[in-house]
Amino acid sequence: MKKFAAALVTMMSTSVWAHDFNTDSCDVNLNSGMHINHQVIEFTKHDKTLYKIVGKDTLIVADNEVYLAADQQALVADYAASIRAVVPQVKSIAIEGIALATEGVNLAFNELLGEGNNLGSKLTRELELLSNELDNHLSLEQGINFDENGVIGEDFLGEDFEQRVEETIETAIQESLGSLLIAVGQEMLFAGGDMEAFEARMENFGSDIEQQMEARAALLEAKADTLCQSIHLIDQAEEVLRSEIDELAEFDLLTVTTKSAHKA
Repeated sequence: MKKFAAALVTMMSTSVWAHDFNTDSCDVNLNSGMHINHQVIEFTKHDKTLYKIVGKDTLIVADNEVYLAADQQALVADYAASIRAVVPQVKSIAIEGIALATEGVNLAFNELLGEGNNLGSKLTRELELLSNELDNHLSLEQGINFDENGVIGEDFLGEDFEQRVEETIETAIQESLGSLLIAVGQEMLFAGGDMEAFEARMENFGSDIEQQMEARAALLEAKADTLCQSIHLIDQAEEVLRSEIDELAEFDLLTVTTKSAHKA
């Protein structure tokens, strides 16, 4: 039964997350901590401020405001606006990823246990709590903190995001083994006790779910690709700042590598 539960987790996580963030085509490295809100964008290293942008275009390096010419102010303002604009993109993709996982979970367990089953309802509640938590943490009003490893906040999403969702699903399954045992028994009865027929039925069941989820996942993948391009443009803007403002020349804090564009 434990293997069956693990198989369900694998099946659902594969169909739900396979088209999520395409890490093979977008590798983002943040080489500093970062705090973002509506008023300040601050970059830190070892709890020390490297530089910050206050308001729209005020640049402060080593606690000193840097005099900027008009064209430099425009570059700083565009850079800050681009960083703030990417926050809702990140939030949207993460929350839609959870919604996709929730939909996959319900498709799976409604098929096995019937509409309105307790396991599907429990998982939906747990994933919605995770979604709400994410919504609260990714808020410019509240302020967003990334540590030097790119982790949001002190503990939030400290583990891999996908793993956290999978653990939520697996825990709920383990707490509902009785219902699942009955469902598996019924499926085996439908197969006349033939294990090969049962396995084939379960494989078809998984394939059906995967097909239903693929179109939805493709939309999420397109958003992830757009996000990747947005972050890549921020990386390019950082390079321009470093070349145009002497005080920022040493700060190469963001590195993005994509299939279509590689930064040396």
